[in-house]
Amino acid sequence: MKIPEAGGTPAAAAQPTGRRERKRRQVRDQLYAAALDLFVSQGYETTTMEQIAETADVARATVFNHFSQKVGFLEEWGARRRGRVAEILGSSQAEDLPVGDRLRRYLREMAELNIASRAETAILMDAAARVGSLLHDPSLEIELAKIVERGRQRGELRTGVDAEQVGAMLAACYFSTILRWIRAEPAPFDLRDRVDGALDVILLGILARKEEEGTPSSR
Repeated sequence: MKIPEAGGTPAAAAQPTGRRERKRRQVRDQLYAAALDLFVSQGYETTTMEQIAETADVARATVFNHFSQKVGFLEEWGARRRGRVAEILGSSQAEDLPVGDRLRRYLREMAELNIASRAETAILMDAAARVGSLLHDPSLEIELAKIVERGRQRGELRTGVDAEQVGAMLAACYFSTILRWIRAEPAPFDLRDRVDGALDVILLGILARKEEEGTPSSR
């Protein structure tokens, strides 16, 4: 996996230009909103493309012109969430934060989005894990790896740290935490605290330093 240049604009954040593109984007947004409403109200599996078309008041063929498969709505959901976090961090000038703080801000904002729409997250994240490409889609790990790579370029990381590996670890940890969080009602733990704690483990490691142990290493 090649990490895109740090600081690049996510595709989901690109704004359409021209009347035709704006109209196409409007229809896509309409379909997306209709699909999410149906997923939350009646479940992902029981929702059909025909129902999405009817709810959005468009022809069935129009749905397939924008989303060739139902799973495409799950992919769009994830992309829009990552795009929203990128917007938030961009508006707060988080680009200049140290790598650990920027990773914490990114994951905290993702957690906040999930908390604010727990019912939606529970339905769509569960569906993405079962029928989508949640655990195979590298999009989140790429975004996290970009942050780590920027820290490496600034000299903030120890020698030998692989940004791609760290991004993959953080993404896997994030998804497993979310999946545990949505599988019980009420929520079994504070999502923000759990994500923060997982990040601390990855940033600091689990082995005590010699000066913290107070005794020589037994190795």
